[in-house]
Amino acid sequence: MKANQNPITILMAEDDPDDRMLTKEALAENRLANELYFVEDGEELMDFLYHRGVYVNPETSPRPGLILLDLNMPKKDGREALEEIKADPELRQIPIVVLTTSKAEEDIFRSYDLGASSFITKPVTFEALVDIMKGKYWLQIVQLPLDKD
Repeated sequence: MKANQNPITILMAEDDPDDRMLTKEALAENRLANELYFVEDGEELMDFLYHRGVYVNPETSPRPGLILLDLNMPKKDGREALEEIKADPELRQIPIVVLTTSKAEEDIFRSYDLGASSFITKPVTFEALVDIMKGKYWLQIVQLPLDKD
């Protein structure tokens, strides 16, 4: 299996600043060179993807190769954002990994029904998050669709 030549850009939709910081540190701990961008709710996520508002410049808000999505966010939650992304022919190919505190079967089934690529319950410890962020599958091995732009 051929590895990706360039590290993919990751967009994380997460309202908790501690979770954002821990994710950034976990990627650094694994020495992964992926660009990591953050948005704090589903509305910002959609603005980032559609280059609206403060995200109008594609150079500072590039199309992500992977979205890490929390389900429980203010304004527009992750479920609504997931449904909107997967309904859009221009965005639906972006893999979305749900990374959330929820362990509810309903959330797991609904996330996959809406088109999530994976569902991961957030780990309790930093060490477990580091293990998740080793993520060779999503970050180095899998072939993701190239940006059309």
